[in-house]
Amino acid sequence: MSTIKIYLLSLLSLVALTCEAQIPYRAPKQDSAILIYGAKLHTGTWQVIETGIVEFKNGKITFIGTAVDVGERVHQDKLINATGKHVYPGLIAMNTLLGLVDVEAVRATSDYGDVGQYNPDLRSIIAYNADSKVIPTVRSNGVVLAQVVPQGGVISGESSVVNLDAWNWEDAAYKTDEGIHLNWPSYFSRFNDEPNSSAANDKYDQQVENIRQYFAQAKAYSQTANPAQVNLRFEAMKGLFNGTKSLYIRANFVKEIMGAILFARQFGVKLIIVGGIESMKCIDLIKQNNIPIVLHRTQALPITKDDEVHQVYTLPSKLQKEGVLFSISEGGFWQQRNLPFEAGQAAAFGLTQEEALATITINPARIMGIDKTTGSLEVGKDANLVICDGDILDMQSNHICMEFIQGRQVDLYNSQEQLYDTYRKKYGVK
Repeated sequence: MSTIKIYLLSLLSLVALTCEAQIPYRAPKQDSAILIYGAKLHTGTWQVIETGIVEFKNGKITFIGTAVDVGERVHQDKLINATGKHVYPGLIAMNTLLGLVDVEAVRATSDYGDVGQYNPDLRSIIAYNADSKVIPTVRSNGVVLAQVVPQGGVISGESSVVNLDAWNWEDAAYKTDEGIHLNWPSYFSRFNDEPNSSAANDKYDQQVENIRQYFAQAKAYSQTANPAQVNLRFEAMKGLFNGTKSLYIRANFVKEIMGAILFARQFGVKLIIVGGIESMKCIDLIKQNNIPIVLHRTQALPITKDDEVHQVYTLPSKLQKEGVLFSISEGGFWQQRNLPFEAGQAAAFGLTQEEALATITINPARIMGIDKTTGSLEVGKDANLVICDGDILDMQSNHICMEFIQGRQVDLYNSQEQLYDTYRKKYGVK
């Protein structure tokens, strides 16, 4: 290769690096105490403080109070006047592909699954791309933590919780390998030539039996002190049987949900239902077994043509009235920016504003076992919080003006804003 070609290639690489440098920087560790005052505090635990203050040091919330307490704490290094604004716990997105996919149409940028049907040892955390340009677009709408989940096959692998301002996956890890994901067999078979028709899946019983046999082998392996040969897949499943991991089962129809609950009870594992569209049809069984539910998006159509048109909208309020622990999720990756509006949809159909907020803050934290450190504005918890000009659940008034992850003020700039600014300048728009 000639010297000129080498020079040109080097120059092009520098241009590429310059473009990448426009990705929002990672916030440094909090080095001074911060006090936010004057805002309406939504604690995430159904409590609202009209004119409140929140103080945090070294990444932890150290004080929650009212306006009368400001005078005693004005010595803080940094004061933020948030009068007229709202302060919320940082939002938590469950059941996402965030950081596992960058461009849906490009297979090389998708890293959420692998070949084979039984892959409990696949760890989504090591595939997480902290440099994804999608992440800042999600973070700028109030999401600070996300559960990254593998997909595909019967057993997809292990999910982890990440914070959305990190240099790499090790830096992002908030709680690793917290659950294993299982796709329960569908009770129905659908036909492509007749999209509105369905029939019972005649392989359903055999598919369930195959899963049962696999779990029986895994449980027997977990009870073996010194196995003759190490099985990495069964090693990953040990946490299910000793209670350190949860089993997430994707199931929507009542037959599938009931089968999943009875299956989990047989093997003594901690179950979380993902989907649960027809959960009200077996609500007594769900309550008896204390099963949490991760609902899919509320801005969706009914699952069958015979269902009420408002079924998806009203399901959260029905579960709330029954006392079931549940969260609302969005699915996908870039779609996570709409998470607050999914909860807002539920608020328009029976939930109170604070109950709706809980479905994307403290409830997912409880489901994933991280509620001791995040999910609400409470003394001792991580300073994961956002300041919003208006109602965070409302599309019209939602505007995040500041955001903190473990006390670090994160950059809210993203690639979409960059494009907007670029073409606004090009056409002379002020």
